[in-house]
Amino acid sequence: MLRTFALAMAACLAGIHAPCWASALSNFDDIGAAVRAGTYKQITSVLVSRRGELIFEQYFDDGGAAALRNTRSATKTVTGMLVGAAIDRRLLRVDSPVLPFFADRLPLLNPDPRKSRITVEDFLTMSSLLECDDENSFSRGNEERMYLVEDWVKFTLDLPIKGFPDWTSKPADSPYGRAWSYCTAGAATLGPLLERATKQTVPDFARATLFQPLGIDSVKWQFQPLGYAMTGGGLELRSRDLLKLGELYLNGGKWQGKQVISQDWVRRSLAPHAHAREDTDFGYFWWLQTFHVSGQAIQTYGMYGTGGNKVYVLPDQGVVVVITTTNYRLPGAGAVTDSLLTSLIVPALTGLGP
Repeated sequence: MLRTFALAMAACLAGIHAPCWASALSNFDDIGAAVRAGTYKQITSVLVSRRGELIFEQYFDDGGAAALRNTRSATKTVTGMLVGAAIDRRLLRVDSPVLPFFADRLPLLNPDPRKSRITVEDFLTMSSLLECDDENSFSRGNEERMYLVEDWVKFTLDLPIKGFPDWTSKPADSPYGRAWSYCTAGAATLGPLLERATKQTVPDFARATLFQPLGIDSVKWQFQPLGYAMTGGGLELRSRDLLKLGELYLNGGKWQGKQVISQDWVRRSLAPHAHAREDTDFGYFWWLQTFHVSGQAIQTYGMYGTGGNKVYVLPDQGVVVVITTTNYRLPGAGAVTDSLLTSLIVPALTGLGP
């Protein structure tokens, strides 16, 4: 408990406004005990902020607060933020067709006139007509197939148009008019597209428009074989900096009085654009999920990555939760993290009162 309080006080000095009292932290005693007992397997950190105050912070590995954590596909949400920054600067449009950025990748394998109508928004919402599904090992666009080749942009644009047999939902019949499938290739293609739109590398553009304004000074990108930053996964950030990203969107794109991402982009990003799963819609690389806790519906939007690495924002409660893990090979790891949120964290928040 003393270590938790010390970490909270240290966070106050780091720019996240931690409270100078520890009484509320007692509501979270069960979280640390359960994680250390292995109930949720390999959890590495849990952070909770409420109305801008860091009320819980514990680390369960040797890295501590300074460690960079590979949160896998939570990177995609950061990519959506960078697309928004480019649009805010009028360097790109959300309805911009993708193909004109890659004239050097033509002609395409599997040519189809419908490919010319694929837009940035189609990739942001994982609802392009390309046959790409990471959750189907038979899919030609499965990310594991992409990792075997050198040119990931060419891989993506060469994919065939997907088919819609009778037993699947066609886009026109789907909620929001989009047929969703999880596609890392589209997210990875947005990196090279951003570089061509902004005339900067993704790391440089991210540093200037997002990371420096938030005081994020320690990051590690992964890179594609041709040298582009991997915008589909693998970005390493500190847990406190993940918390800042959640706080940024909770505050409508504003950080310490400065508008970093436009309020309009935040609003559009968090609007439902496709239906992903039961109780879960999809925005611009944000997961819009409803949890049910003791008969109460808890609305969230989140950054999700393999292993159950997640940043949850609970807008009605003014809360941001960061949970990082190394449960990469654990089946159902996302549900394990969700259980930690719903079984322990949300009830602890309820105990704090209004």
